[in-house]
Amino acid sequence: MLLIVCLLGLSLLYILFNYFRIRRMEEGTDEMVRLSGIIRSGSSTFLVTEYRHIVPVLAVVAVLITLFIEKTCGLTFLLGGCMSSLACVLGMKSATYANVRAANKARQTGSVQETVRIALCGGSISGLAVQTFGMAGLMMILLCFGDISHDAVSSGVLASLPCNPTITRIVTYSLGCSIVAMFNRVAGGNYTKAADISSDILGKIRHDLPEDDSRIPNTIADFIGDNVNDIAGNCSDLLESFVATMAACIMTAVTLYNTAAAGGLEHITSSTFQATITYPVVLAACGLVGSLAGLGLANIKKMGKDPSRELDLSTWIAAGVTVVLGGISAFVLFHNAGLYEEFRLGWASPWISSLCGIVSGVAIGIITEYYTSTEYRPTRELAQICTEGEAFVVTRGDAIGSRSCLAPVLVIGVSLLISGYLCGTYGVATAALGMLSFVGATVSIDAFGPIADNAGGIAESCHLAPNVREITDQLDAIGNTTAAIGKGFAIGSAAFATVSLIVSYVGIYTAPGETLVLNFASVPVVAGGIIGGALVEYFSAMLTDHTIDSAKIMADVGDRMMSVPGVLEGSVTPDYNEMIALAAREAIRKMVLPSVIALMVPLAGGFLFGVRFVGGLLVGATIVAIPRAIFMGNSGGAFDNAKKYIEGGHLEGAGKGSPAHKASVTGDTIGDTRKDVVGVALDIFIKLMSTVANTLAPVFMHISLL
Repeated sequence: MLLIVCLLGLSLLYILFNYFRIRRMEEGTDEMVRLSGIIRSGSSTFLVTEYRHIVPVLAVVAVLITLFIEKTCGLTFLLGGCMSSLACVLGMKSATYANVRAANKARQTGSVQETVRIALCGGSISGLAVQTFGMAGLMMILLCFGDISHDAVSSGVLASLPCNPTITRIVTYSLGCSIVAMFNRVAGGNYTKAADISSDILGKIRHDLPEDDSRIPNTIADFIGDNVNDIAGNCSDLLESFVATMAACIMTAVTLYNTAAAGGLEHITSSTFQATITYPVVLAACGLVGSLAGLGLANIKKMGKDPSRELDLSTWIAAGVTVVLGGISAFVLFHNAGLYEEFRLGWASPWISSLCGIVSGVAIGIITEYYTSTEYRPTRELAQICTEGEAFVVTRGDAIGSRSCLAPVLVIGVSLLISGYLCGTYGVATAALGMLSFVGATVSIDAFGPIADNAGGIAESCHLAPNVREITDQLDAIGNTTAAIGKGFAIGSAAFATVSLIVSYVGIYTAPGETLVLNFASVPVVAGGIIGGALVEYFSAMLTDHTIDSAKIMADVGDRMMSVPGVLEGSVTPDYNEMIALAAREAIRKMVLPSVIALMVPLAGGFLFGVRFVGGLLVGATIVAIPRAIFMGNSGGAFDNAKKYIEGGHLEGAGKGSPAHKASVTGDTIGDTRKDVVGVALDIFIKLMSTVANTLAPVFMHISLL
C-alpha cells in the first residue's frame, strides 16, 4: 500500500511539473492570446454551469444511498464524483493552455516534431490525471475503511437490508464516477458536435468560407467544444471505465471466495482472498509505472520524422512495462496462495488473463486504425467515392462501419473465452483491467488529437502562415486516428467490464455455494434482454436528435449574426459570447433525460419485475451496444478522415470547395454525431446501468412486484 501511495504522489508531481511547464511557455501573438483566452473562459464557464446541475443530482443520490443502502456509502459515492470531476477539470485546463502553445511552437519553429511534443505534453496531463485520481479514490477507501472483508454486513440509516459495506463502498465509488461521466459525455458531446456541425454548415455549405474562419461565430464554440467533450468528457469516460474494471475485479473476488467457502474448499484460505483482492490494485499500479515510463521517454527523447510512430512507441513501452511487472506481481501474490479450481495455469492464470486484455486492446486499436486512417484502403476508397455524391458517401461509410464491427467483436469474444477458461469470471474481470491498466498512456495520446485540432483552429482564425496550418492538420489527422483507437479501448474494456459486473450482479442474489445462473429460458430474463436491446437504439436516437436540433438552432443564429453588415468583410466581430451561451444552454438542457434513463431503467425494472429481469436487461443492452458503438466510432472516424484526405489535396481534381469536398462534408457531418456523441456514450450507458444494478441488487432481492 505504501509503495502505491508513493507512486501516486510521484505521478501527481509529474502532472504538476508538466502543467506548470506548459503554463510558462509563450502563447504567441496578441490575437492568439485573445482567442485562447476566449476558449479558456468559455470552457470553464460551461463546466461551472454544467456542475450547477450535476451537483444537486449527486447530492440527492448520495442521501438516498446513505438512507436506504449503506450508511457510509454516500461519502464514497461523492468521492467518485469528485475524483472524476478533478480529472476532467485538470485535463481541460491543461488542454486550453497547450492548444495555443502548440500553435505558437509551429509558428516559431515550423517543426512537426516540436509541435508534437507540446501537444503530447498537454495530453499527458489528462491521461495521467485519469489513472492517478481513479486509483487515489480507491486507495482512500481502502485506507480509511480498512481491508476488504468478504462477510461483513451493514445497512442504511433507515433501511435494514443487509449488504457488504466494503464492497458497496467500492461499487458506489464507481457509480459516482459513472454518473459524472454520463453527464459530461452527453452534455459535452451535444455542445461540441452541435457547434462543429453548425460551423461546417455555415462555412462549407452556406457561405463557402475556410474551415475555422473567425467570421463564423460558431467556430469559437466549436473550439470550446473540443475541450469540454474530447478532453473533459473523455477524461471522465475513461476514468469511469478504469474504476469500473477495478471494482468488477474486487466484486468477482468476493463472489468467488464466498462460493468456495460455502462449498467447503479448505485450501481456499484468507490468503487466497487477499491475493485476489490485491492483484487488481497492484496491476493498475504496474500500468501507471508503464504509463510514466512511456510518456516520460517521449518527453525527453528526440522526436523522429513520423509522429504517429512516436505515439505508438509510447503506448508499446507502457504496455510492455505493464506486462512484465504484472507477471512478477502475479507470481509474488499467488505462488504461495491456495488457488481456485478455475485457475487452470496456477499463479500465472490472472496474469495471462490480463495479457488477453492488453493484447485485445492493442488488436482493437490496430483494427480501428485500419478502418479509420488515411493510410489504409477503406478511408481512401471512401474519399474517392465522394466524387459520386452524398448518397454514395453515406452508403460506403455505413458499409465501412458495419464491416469494422466483426473483427473487434471476434477479438473481444475470443478473449472472453480464453480468459474465462483460464481463470473463470475473475479472469474476465482481470482481462478488462489489463486492457485499461495503462490508461494513462492511452488517454494521453487520445487527448493529443483535440489539442492539435484546437491548435489548427487557432492558426486559421488568427491568420498565421499556411505552413502552420499544414503542421497542425497533419497532427489533427493523426489525432483522429488516435482518438478512434482510444474509443476502441473504451468500448472493448466496457464489454469486458460489463460482463464482469453482470456476473457480480448475479452473484449478489445467488445463495453462497450455488452455481451462478441467469436463465435465458425464463420469461423475465428474455423480456429484459429484448427491452435492453431496444433501449440502446432509443438512447442512440435521442442523443442524435438532440445534437441535430441544437446544430440547426445554432446554424440559424450564426447565419443571422453573419448577415450583420461588416461581419463577412472582417471589419466587425460577431458576438461570440452569445453563440457560446446558446451552445451551453442547449447542451445542458438536453443532457438530463438521457442520463436519467440510464439511472432509472434498472431501478424501475428491478422494483417492478425483479432481479432476473434486470439481469436480462443488462445482457440485452450489452449485446446490442458493443457492435453499435464500434459502428458509430469507426464509420464516424472514416467520414472525418476522408474529408481531411480531400482537404489535404490527395484526391486529384477535388480540392476544398469542390463537389467531392462538399459531399465529404456531408459524410463528416453525419459522422460527427456518431463518433463523438452516440458511440462514446454507449459504453458509459451499459456500465452505468450495470453499476446501478449492482448497487441496488440487495434492495431488489427484498422489494419487487414479481
